[in-house]
Amino acid sequence: MTNSRFGVLLLKRAALDHSRILLVLGLVSFANVLVYVLLAYPLSHQAANTEQRDHDVELALTDARSEHKRVSDALAAEARVSTELETFYSDVLPRDLAGARRVTLLRLAQLARNTNLQYERASYEPHREDGSALTRLQVEMVLLGAYAEMRDFMYRLETASEFIVIDNVQLDADSTGDGSLVVTLNLSTYYAGATP
Repeated sequence: MTNSRFGVLLLKRAALDHSRILLVLGLVSFANVLVYVLLAYPLSHQAANTEQRDHDVELALTDARSEHKRVSDALAAEARVSTELETFYSDVLPRDLAGARRVTLLRLAQLARNTNLQYERASYEPHREDGSALTRLQVEMVLLGAYAEMRDFMYRLETASEFIVIDNVQLDADSTGDGSLVVTLNLSTYYAGATP
């Protein structure tokens, strides 16, 4: 017990002898704690928040770039489709009823002659559907001939540069009994002009 008492007395004596140093060390320690509590901790928290905001901003920027690319690609595709559609209207489709009749009736009569088919008859009727910029020319054509010529005619029609849609093909045997076939074709083409 005397050792512990002696230690306490020695400690008191040292504290009294070095009280100024201990006071300065205490003030410096208190100042350190104060600086940490008032500055360092809030700044570290703010830095963590800033890092999170930077990360969020980087994600938002990546999303914005992705969205920009998607929109740019969509605009480019729309422009390409618009150009191709304009080319289709101006270069592929007939301009008016007379052009549509030439593409269908005249061209098909020539094609029938070139494939050795007999051109029996044809009729046409233009239809303009509500809300459409195009008029549809519906054609019904009746041809007479052998199967091989019919096949050749259909092949040439499908590979022709003119825009003709085959709506229906009806195949019947000729009543003369000579092995000929009667083909009734329902065809369509479109043009930009109004129905007369």
